[in-house]
Amino acid sequence: MSNKIYFTPGPTQLYHTFENHFKKALFLDIPSISHRSTTFIQIMEETTEVLKELLGLPEDYHIYFLNAANETWDRILQNLVSNYSHHFVNGAFSKKFYDFALAYKKKSTLTKVADGASFNSFEVPENTELIGITKNETSVGYNFTEEELSQIRKKNPNKLIALDVVSAVPSIPIDFKNVDTAYFSVQKSFGMPAGLGVWIVNEKCHESALVREHKTSIGSYRSLPNLKKFGDNYQTPETPNMLFIYILGRIAQDMVQTGIKRLRNETIYKSTILNQVIENHPSLVHFVKSKEHFSKTTLVAETTKAEKFKTFFKNKGLILGSGYGIYKNNHIRIANFPAHSKESIEMVCDLLNKIE
Repeated sequence: MSNKIYFTPGPTQLYHTFENHFKKALFLDIPSISHRSTTFIQIMEETTEVLKELLGLPEDYHIYFLNAANETWDRILQNLVSNYSHHFVNGAFSKKFYDFALAYKKKSTLTKVADGASFNSFEVPENTELIGITKNETSVGYNFTEEELSQIRKKNPNKLIALDVVSAVPSIPIDFKNVDTAYFSVQKSFGMPAGLGVWIVNEKCHESALVREHKTSIGSYRSLPNLKKFGDNYQTPETPNMLFIYILGRIAQDMVQTGIKRLRNETIYKSTILNQVIENHPSLVHFVKSKEHFSKTTLVAETTKAEKFKTFFKNKGLILGSGYGIYKNNHIRIANFPAHSKESIEMVCDLLNKIE
């Protein structure tokens, strides 16, 4: 394997057990087995149940596997929104979900603030069917707090809430009782290559999809009723990415054995020392101005010397993330996922201090 360490926010550094699980999967012929076989059903059950344990999902929440988190935007809009969604937008990825809604000709609305700024209002139009929130806006390093999420739930008990937890889980605790549906990809906090998305839904979503299904098309083989039909038996409607479903289950089990409390405490420690370096550095400034909204997994610093930082680190075998979109040349992004050890983050801090 490469001797480089990737601090890019996705794809990122592979989890330290990925290679062993990959080799074992090949030894067991996982990519070749039938997706209707008892072996695959057992793998699906193990992966699903360990993810529920790791994430602390309530009993009536279900897990389905898609191609990527972006696909979930399509599925949510097809299955759960007839006309009106409302989106809290403060970065590129929260904006993309809103753009998807407009592409589907939804009469969607948004509360938008400047990238990196905090929301001052959480009011939602009365006719809203679904509220879109990004827990951890990877493009700018903004974390939507649990208190804010709880506040929105209390004010909107009958509306569906969709939470983007890409780059958040399992490193950041989430009370899923405040959420009806959530989604993530595996190439960030789970330290895997891209190619698998995880969609979490509760019974309220299933009920909503069934109502819509009687009125209009909600998709075909990956409609929620069809996903549930197969998912209840730990199967998928189509031939899925069996290799990654297997490896995701093994990595999730590794994290459970490590201990979720330890994993999250290490995330806090690593983000704390990185934040201190950014705060005290003469050439770096936190892009997110409110400390309570600093992301613990994707730290974003504004600088006029982004290329200098990236080149300096690259020459030492360490790959920092560029800014996203319009910020490509004046931001650096530093991922802090479970795949990044305390020692590697401490090394990043030491090296940052060597650049003026």
